[in-house]
Amino acid sequence: MKKTYLFTLGLAVGAILPFIGCNKNKDIVIGGVAPLTGEAATFGTSTKQGYDLAVAEWNAKGGVLGKQIKLAFADDKGDPAEGATVYTKLIEQDKAIAILGTVMSKVSLAGAPICQAAKIPMIATASTNPKVTDVGPFIFRACYIDPFQGTVGAKFAFDELKARKAACLFDVGNDYPKGLSEFFKAKFTALGGEVVGFEGHATGTSDFKAQLTKVLAAKPDLLYISDYYSDVAIMAKQARELGFKGPMLGGDGWDSPKLIEIAGSAVEGCFFTNHYAKEDKAPVVQEFVMKYTDKYKAAPDALAALAYDAANIMLDAITRAGATDGAAIQAALGKTDLRVVTGQVKFDEKRNPVKSAVIIEIKGGHEVYKTTIAP
Repeated sequence: MKKTYLFTLGLAVGAILPFIGCNKNKDIVIGGVAPLTGEAATFGTSTKQGYDLAVAEWNAKGGVLGKQIKLAFADDKGDPAEGATVYTKLIEQDKAIAILGTVMSKVSLAGAPICQAAKIPMIATASTNPKVTDVGPFIFRACYIDPFQGTVGAKFAFDELKARKAACLFDVGNDYPKGLSEFFKAKFTALGGEVVGFEGHATGTSDFKAQLTKVLAAKPDLLYISDYYSDVAIMAKQARELGFKGPMLGGDGWDSPKLIEIAGSAVEGCFFTNHYAKEDKAPVVQEFVMKYTDKYKAAPDALAALAYDAANIMLDAITRAGATDGAAIQAALGKTDLRVVTGQVKFDEKRNPVKSAVIIEIKGGHEVYKTTIAP
């Protein structure tokens, strides 16, 4: 009886030991969120690929804190309710120690309170609405914010394009385009320009001719369209059909190959503010462009660059923290001073990076670097 007990105990211990060893050496889980479906689907694809590239590079070099990194990815579908669901799942079920994402400000605003409440550090990749990091001290971002982007656009319109009368069109149901147009309007007016039309449209609209007809009657020199590429493409075509021949200008939501594919010549000679230009000769930029293009057979857009940067910023912070608890990572993030693809990153008191912006021109059916605007 004694021998049987000892034998059984030995089997039990032997069965448990591999799991103890496995648990001790398990991967470090990082959550990743982006819209693979919905109105910003191309942004989500680029973002996920940026995450994947950075994580693969870190794992090839040994991971972080002696462990491999596992990216637990979730599609937020560009929907705040879905975003709240997937952020919760990543934290509670996947046990992510930090989260990267997401693209759209309205979804980040749904996910950020969940991360803040759980004290899980989050880096929004391309959510430029200022409210995102206002949620709390565990929320950071990799991109500049809309007040800066709107200001850059207004200065470029007034100083370089010599526009004096502008009209703004935007989605009233989305914090990103609405806020961006408001910041553009404030700066353009302060510079001495006149905003002769400020028209919103409902989310999901596909016919913008009523709004366009109204603003074009005031004869603007320039149209500022702050929506995402899918709406911009339709607006641009309809504006041309209604006879508008001037330039159109927008924000980083334009940065998708689908814009030119859908709009064609309607966006020729138009401009948008962006986070980086693939033509930038800086070694860190060209190395990233080469690696991304080699892996995915397409040049990286700004969404891919910001996602790659966010992953590197987070993993650098975890390394410096020397720990995986949220407070230690959050403290390390606050001390970041790192050169990444989209610029040198240091966080201000609201955990926003102070960075330059670039102007991209659509010329000859391609996105072409125009100029850089310092912060």
